[in-house]
Amino acid sequence: MAGLDPVLHEESPTPRTDGRVAVTESDLESVLESAKDEAKGRAVAALEPVMALLVDLGRVFEGAGFALSLVGGPVRDALLGRRSTDLDFTTDARPDDTARLLGAWGDASWDIGKEFGTIGARKRDLVVEVTTYRSESYDPSSRKPEVAYGDDLVSDLSRRDFTVNAMALQLPSMDFVDPHDGLTDLAAGVLRTPGTPEQSFSDDPLRMMRAARFAAQLRLRVAPEVTAAMTAMADRITIVSAERVRVELEKTLLAADPVAGLRLLVDTGLAAHVLPELPALQLEIDEHHRHKDVYEHSLTVLEQAIDLEGDPVPGPDLLLRMAALLHDVGKPRTRRFEEGGGVSFHHHEVVGAKMVAKRLKALRFDNDTIKAVARLTELHLRFHGYGDGEWTDSAVRRYVTDAGPLLERLHRLTRSDCTTRNARKAKRLSDAYDDLEARIARLREQEELDSIRPDLDGNAIMQLLGIGPSRVVGRAYQHLLGLRMDRGPLGAEEAERELRAWWAEQPESREA
Repeated sequence: MAGLDPVLHEESPTPRTDGRVAVTESDLESVLESAKDEAKGRAVAALEPVMALLVDLGRVFEGAGFALSLVGGPVRDALLGRRSTDLDFTTDARPDDTARLLGAWGDASWDIGKEFGTIGARKRDLVVEVTTYRSESYDPSSRKPEVAYGDDLVSDLSRRDFTVNAMALQLPSMDFVDPHDGLTDLAAGVLRTPGTPEQSFSDDPLRMMRAARFAAQLRLRVAPEVTAAMTAMADRITIVSAERVRVELEKTLLAADPVAGLRLLVDTGLAAHVLPELPALQLEIDEHHRHKDVYEHSLTVLEQAIDLEGDPVPGPDLLLRMAALLHDVGKPRTRRFEEGGGVSFHHHEVVGAKMVAKRLKALRFDNDTIKAVARLTELHLRFHGYGDGEWTDSAVRRYVTDAGPLLERLHRLTRSDCTTRNARKAKRLSDAYDDLEARIARLREQEELDSIRPDLDGNAIMQLLGIGPSRVVGRAYQHLLGLRMDRGPLGAEEAERELRAWWAEQPESREA
């Protein structure tokens, strides 16, 4: 765990025979206390840019007779030496009191979350959310809590999702509160729940998705009992709204190590409910019909795509990562066993594009995202065959035009899709794509390749042919666009001659 040294645990002293001093429980306690002191120092340093405002806010609540603590992710991140953009607080003040205090303290305040005990405020560049201590009960058929306010910090921390998020810094004293040994778990890189994972996930099934997200974001190892509970209770995720699932899935994909989180979702059975196309890639392979493990291939493509992020596709890029993960989802439906032991997946890119669009729509992604990922899926095989050197300039123009604004992502998706262990084959594919990109660059120098249009627009077509707006104009436009693709810029005179020749062959010309 970056920024936090692991703390070793032993239940009892272990005798040694190598002449070195054995580690005792008191030694371990001393190490742990030292680690906590160091972590507190890191937290204070990470919060230094906003420390004055935090202390000031703490004194406001203290002066009114209330307690205030920084809690959750901001404390965890501060202990890791990271600055968190979201600052969450908890207090024994009731929402009306919190609203009054924040209204007087901040430059602006709002009570949009008052129903759940949360009041927000902004002072200078600092945005805070303060929530009254909570003691919640859940309807087993819903993840919406029945809000009941609590009276103490420790009980409030006990209802949080994981121990690494159940730590607090009391304000203004900066006393560190850690009733569930979250710091120890953070140091060991382990994700546990404050209570039993079964109760935690029963209360809020979305926490199972959050476990995968934290495995990906923080590279935490999920404790065995947590994994077991996720596996046993995976079907409870179905009561969570698609929008909330989508948010967690997005955060997992945008994390530092999304593959770790995705593997956890698949291994526990959660993916079967929220992204069933992913575990479906685990196709059975027998000794007679050999092909790549599509599931492992897809995870490798994702990792390779992440490695290719950067200018002009800065990471983390959600569109590229989703396309890398899902580009082969059409293979299970198109798999055919051929004579001689071969396996084919004809048109899996077309089938996959439709499947991607359907799944992302079900997860409530926006239309632009759905269209982009589906389009990348549809185009990811277009490059194959270029290596034969038979592509004309027209084919290159169509490749660029069909990709449109997704071209740079398509470049990276296509390159990352090569997972062969055959070094010679990998180099041949890489060299071929280098050549394609070089040809695109040369054509760009000669013409406006990214915005190819016919040499005549719709108005010019209607004027030359003496017709009004109609479908014929669209057909004429597409004819000229095809010529532009095949032959490059024609110029107005040549385009007019081609248009008149085309028009002479159309039945509508005899009616005009």
